Amino acid sequence: SVSSDPSSPGNSVMRPELSFEEFNDKIADAWDASDKDDILDVIKSDSFTENINSVSGIFETSSQPLRNSTNSRDLPIKHASTDPILSLDQRLQKTSDTITVKNAQLEFNDRESNRKEKFLRCLSAPNVEFETLRELSWNGIPKFFRPKAWRLLSGYLPVNAERQKLTLERKRDEYRSYVAKYYPLRNDPSFQETFRQIRIDIPRTNPLIPLFQQPLVQEVFERVLFIWAMRHPASGYVQGINDLVTPFFVVFLTECIAEEADAETYDIVNLSADQLELIEADSYWCLTNILDGIQDNYTFAQPGIQKKVQTLKTLVSRVNGKLHLHLERHNIEYLQFAFRWMNNILMRELPLRCIIRLWDTYQAEPNGFADFHLYVCAAFLNHWSKELLERHDFQNLMILLQNTPTNHWMERDIAVLLAEAFSLKYIFADAPSHFHKRK
Repeated sequence: SVSSDPSSPGNSVMRPELSFEEFNDKIADAWDASDKDDILDVIKSDSFTENINSVSGIFETSSQPLRNSTNSRDLPIKHASTDPILSLDQRLQKTSDTITVKNAQLEFNDRESNRKEKFLRCLSAPNVEFETLRELSWNGIPKFFRPKAWRLLSGYLPVNAERQKLTLERKRDEYRSYVAKYYPLRNDPSFQETFRQIRIDIPRTNPLIPLFQQPLVQEVFERVLFIWAMRHPASGYVQGINDLVTPFFVVFLTECIAEEADAETYDIVNLSADQLELIEADSYWCLTNILDGIQDNYTFAQPGIQKKVQTLKTLVSRVNGKLHLHLERHNIEYLQFAFRWMNNILMRELPLRCIIRLWDTYQAEPNGFADFHLYVCAAFLNHWSKELLERHDFQNLMILLQNTPTNHWMERDIAVLLAEAFSLKYIFADAPSHFHKRK
């Protein structure tokens, strides 16, 4: 029978959920991987991911990795003295090519300018058209408009402009009251273990980004995570939630610093106490609203993640059977790598700049962090299909799966990943019968 949930990409019968002990054993490998920079160099590839064009063999026709963009310093230097003498036709063609490039750049600048104007009109309206904002945001939000857009998309800020200022003041005051009420309890014997785990995890949060190693920032994260845990006793704090604070913190930080400043290396002592307090409160509320939609990922034995990983397995088996069988043949279980993809929303698989772009789309999608994320994970796994199929032992397969070389990825790479994920959603969310096993 077909699943009654139209957003669910499969209707196959799920295996019974694992016991807590079995689940712990399965996911142990997901946390054992060393930092990707210490294990694996960036893999360079020479082919570009093709678009998904058909249901049959959909991933087999789009399994080539993205082409690395060529850096200008990698180009050979040609000295004037060695250039051949160009004919008139060649010089005219060269001039034509230069004009074409300049025109393309002008066209791109015009499109960006038009896009920014659309965001400005949308966000400054007396009542923000929420569907229009979602449509605009799906393809990425300009940096200047992102803080306000994220507050709106996450449900933190109301669409009515007259209510926005009062709502922010009320919610920020409410967070201050939570800090006063709950944060002193961190030393209570009943909650010391929760606070201890938070303090262990925070230094591991994006350890290569200087911003998150600053004591003031880590104190902010301690308060946000501890208060969230206290107010959500059904799940409490779970390892991995610490990563999910970082995109909000960085996005709201950009409102307080110069446009050209690098948020990842910014010295937080340059902010006033009031500015830091507002960033903290807004990060807490937006994190809370996002986690409300995926809270079963973090309750006891994490049943939400177990179900999503099983659904991912079903999805990949239908669209890239060759890769799926290859993983099974070498005893790779999806929980061993996809647990972290679901638990941390790919935070440890992608650079922060890419995560922020990805979250533009997740917040623009209905249930983006729960449903659309599944399709993104399927597209992400397929991206490494060629390299995975070339590896024929458990250890090397796991090294790649747990340390995907994405340090060089930029927004254009995320745009391709999202396009492939959208193709999957378009095909499978509205036509779950594709998941029926062929007889």
